[in-house]
Amino acid sequence: MSGDDVELMVRHRTTEIEGVKIFYREGGSPSAPVVLLLHGFPSSSFQFRYMLPVLADTYHVLAPDFPAFGFSECPVRSRYSYKFDHYADTIEAFTNKLGLAQYALYVHDYGAQVGFRLALRSPERVAALVIQNSEASEDGRTQSWSAIEDYWRDPSLLKREALRQRLFTEKGIRSEFVEHLPPEIVELIDPSTIALSWTHIRRPGVVEALLDLHLDYQSNVVLYPRFQSYFRAHRPPADHLGTRGPVLHTSSGYRVQARSARRRDPHH
Repeated sequence: MSGDDVELMVRHRTTEIEGVKIFYREGGSPSAPVVLLLHGFPSSSFQFRYMLPVLADTYHVLAPDFPAFGFSECPVRSRYSYKFDHYADTIEAFTNKLGLAQYALYVHDYGAQVGFRLALRSPERVAALVIQNSEASEDGRTQSWSAIEDYWRDPSLLKREALRQRLFTEKGIRSEFVEHLPPEIVELIDPSTIALSWTHIRRPGVVEALLDLHLDYQSNVVLYPRFQSYFRAHRPPADHLGTRGPVLHTSSGYRVQARSARRRDPHH
């Protein structure tokens, strides 16, 4: 096997960031341009398993799992604050540790809100953006957000429990992958993807951590004007990938110079 063949293979690695074990997938030559892939909810870097070997012949590709997602550690809530700002801190430290001076961002769903923060902090480091199924303005969210927005307005134990029972069940996680999709598209979704996500979410402490993260989504709404200012000021090369159905976001949630808007299933 040649060195080139090895570089095209995906490596599965773990590093420690500020005392937290972070799992990540890596492919391609370290000398190639970098693509950083940030996953969404309720998935993990597993959603990029087909993309990484395809991109590895041209790019240095890295896909970390956020804390409490995938194979990364889920620290207790007293040790790790499950907020989008803190996730951005963690991923920023990850890029620094791996020496990623500049990178293109492929961001999906919740990963977009982390990626947008990275762009705000260091716009010179973000060479391009591919945005999949997320939003950066109020009109980007659909009625599917009503239950979570209700939790923002009243973060009581009653509302927290209601969201837990609605979303953090085997049925609720499955609906995140297949809701609103026609049968012919559901047939294309590997059921092991859903099963793996549910298995990860059942780890000790994960549901409570992700309930905290869902509550903090309102911090992204506060940042919408700053995200829009970033897009206008820096005009990064960008591509918006929408969904196959009316799930959580609409394409009107972006005001970037997108080269195209192709439709994709949000969870691969």
